[in-house]
Amino acid sequence: MNFVAMDFETANAKRDSACSLALTVVRNNQISDEFYTLIKPESDFFWRNVQIHGIHEEDVAEAPKFPEVWEHIAPFFQRDRLVIAHNAPFDIGVLRNTLAHYGISTPEYLSMDTVKTSQKFYPELPNHKLDTLCRALDIDLQHHHNALDDSLACANILLTEAQAFGAEQLKPFVRVQG
Repeated sequence: MNFVAMDFETANAKRDSACSLALTVVRNNQISDEFYTLIKPESDFFWRNVQIHGIHEEDVAEAPKFPEVWEHIAPFFQRDRLVIAHNAPFDIGVLRNTLAHYGISTPEYLSMDTVKTSQKFYPELPNHKLDTLCRALDIDLQHHHNALDDSLACANILLTEAQAFGAEQLKPFVRVQG
């Protein structure tokens, strides 16, 4: 399988307040690359978000704004590329709203939500949160709500599912975005 696992953290409840982003690149069923960056949002930080992910306004003071980050990551978001996330509606919403905030066109790409795949393949679990799934599948999740650790865990969830159930079983979960 070839795909990119994506995870955003936000400064507040607004879906255009990305303050960090991570991508974990998988090629031929192997993690081949990782990307992480802080992002300087154009809105204020809310204490509850800071409490969850630990990123403070001063941490992003020198960070790039999203358009600068987009220049580097845009090639991963193409018509034939699969981008996955755990609770994909959140991360896709952050991407879509942040792009719109800066007047950048939303690209067409393929997506998959590992919450949905895990609900199908592991219905016996009490819930399908990232940390619950990682414990159940013995996947290392070092710092939950660190975007890089979360994207790496998400990639490993999909790789585990593909190995256990076959890549063909995952195809019905693919959606077109854009």
